[in-house]
Amino acid sequence: MHILIVGTGYVGLVTAACLSEMGHHVVCLDIDAKKIANLKGGILPIYEPGLKELVDRNSRAGRLTFTTNYAEAICQCSICFIAVPTPSNQDGSCNLEFVMAAAAEIARHMDGHKIIVNKSTVPVGTATLVKEAIQAVLDKRSSNLSFDVVSNPEFLKEGCAINDCMKPDRIILGIESAKAAKIMRELYSAFTINHDRIFVMDTVSAEMTKYAANAMLALRISFMNELSHLCEKTGANIKQVRVGIGSDQRIGYQFLYAGAGYGGSCFPKDIRALIAMGKENEIEMPILNAVEEINERQKKSLSKKILSYFSSQGGVKDKTIAIWGLSFKPDTDDIREAPALTLIEDLLAEGAAIRAYDPVATLNALKHFGNRIEFCKDEYDTAIDADAIVLITEWKQFRHIDFSKIIPHLKQKVFFDGRNQYQLSEMQSLGIHYFGIGTPSSVEDLSLIVNRLQTQIPDCGNICAVSN
Repeated sequence: MHILIVGTGYVGLVTAACLSEMGHHVVCLDIDAKKIANLKGGILPIYEPGLKELVDRNSRAGRLTFTTNYAEAICQCSICFIAVPTPSNQDGSCNLEFVMAAAAEIARHMDGHKIIVNKSTVPVGTATLVKEAIQAVLDKRSSNLSFDVVSNPEFLKEGCAINDCMKPDRIILGIESAKAAKIMRELYSAFTINHDRIFVMDTVSAEMTKYAANAMLALRISFMNELSHLCEKTGANIKQVRVGIGSDQRIGYQFLYAGAGYGGSCFPKDIRALIAMGKENEIEMPILNAVEEINERQKKSLSKKILSYFSSQGGVKDKTIAIWGLSFKPDTDDIREAPALTLIEDLLAEGAAIRAYDPVATLNALKHFGNRIEFCKDEYDTAIDADAIVLITEWKQFRHIDFSKIIPHLKQKVFFDGRNQYQLSEMQSLGIHYFGIGTPSSVEDLSLIVNRLQTQIPDCGNICAVSN
């Protein structure tokens, strides 16, 4: 098939690369001429494992091309994907400016029946708006061309987007016509050879499915983060609690990790958009409001721990803090709403000096912070003369660090683990004061909790006597 994809961000470029890998001829269009020129030269605007190899291979084969010209691109294609940004407005609602602009441009240049597929994350009811916008342009052209609008939300996780696209859990299609459903099934048939994972439904339900999925995942994360605070107060270990509840098949283990909060381009934006949709429809959304509130609070949990620890030393002013990880998650250079940004801003406001390292997100972080923090060549370099180390993004290379190379260069042996990658016992054996999320920070802390509980529980002998 011949396919047009409007937008060359995470969703558009990954979708284009994967469809071309399956043998389709794909034209990627973007109004940013510099971005298109870079893509033609093999320079990608984003980092995603495996993406460059796919783009290069299919570009050489002639199955994947790039352009800024709508007229040239549309005449070749029967299916047009819209994969443009949908940023948040100030009130949290979804901004559809780029979606509607893309739809209008497709309508201006279409020369036959087209299937317009909305891949962007959009509010419920957007398919109808897109249909109306396209029809309005066709009416101005005095054209009776036919078209279908399909809702096909993406479920790509940054860091493993290629695998998610090539081996999807499910493919959601919101479709109103049997003709479009048949063509879209054919398009995706190569992705579902093992078993059919295509679910066809109405466009409104498809649009809601995307938001509901992200909201559920964000809810699980915020629940564990909220529970982690109670664990710290009672002496429970959130990692053991996760194992205990995750073994229940009704719950499962995924997205049950306590940490420094979620970030990125999807969860924060989609939660706010759902809340805004609720307001528009006069529906209260207390759970989603709580999810967002808990996450914003959790992003400050590490800075509060750090400030509390150094309070007896006059605070963090003039202290050097080493930061491991800047992206919102591993295997991406995306720092949008990353917990590391909140942490660093909090510490800078208190006068701390920051030495930071991330395997791929340094350039984006440099654009954000400028010379306000020092960027280092690796995780070992950050630790030189550091008063504390903070792990905030769980890159694999941070899992097994040779601390014998680090400890001699530290001013103070303090480690704040924002992703619970390490064990208290192993850190204590190295003489490092360790702080996790929802886990005991030291044997002394746990002893204090046990002692407090013993004072609250009646003497065991008395209990036995009463029971007898």
